Amino acid sequence: MDPDAVAKAFVDHYYSTFDANRAGLGNLYQEGSMLTFEGQKIQGSQSIVAKLTSLPFQQCKHNITTVDCQPSGAGGVLVFVSGTLQLSGEQHALKFSQMFHLMPTPQGSFYVLNDIFRLNYA
Repeated sequence: MDPDAVAKAFVDHYYSTFDANRAGLGNLYQEGSMLTFEGQKIQGSQSIVAKLTSLPFQQCKHNITTVDCQPSGAGGVLVFVSGTLQLSGEQHALKFSQMFHLMPTPQGSFYVLNDIFRLNYA
């Protein structure tokens, strides 16, 4: 397994899906998955998708600045992303950071065990 290749493929898929169809992210999470969104902890794929689809904007575009990754125990990959989030109708982009802990599935792919998202206010 090449952690850099896994991280790049995951980041490309995650943010293109988020920007086009947030409900489509559900298959990336499992019931044991946890999202911490701006300090709010949400567990389970259905609850995570409910949170993401209820965000108060319809359209957005992520622009990724950096992707860093490391292999973790049990075949997992830690992925740290920074970039900007452009909301439809807004003049200024918002800076964000997001961390994913990807774990392997028996089928040979990965799912998101942990996801932490923060806007970076400066």
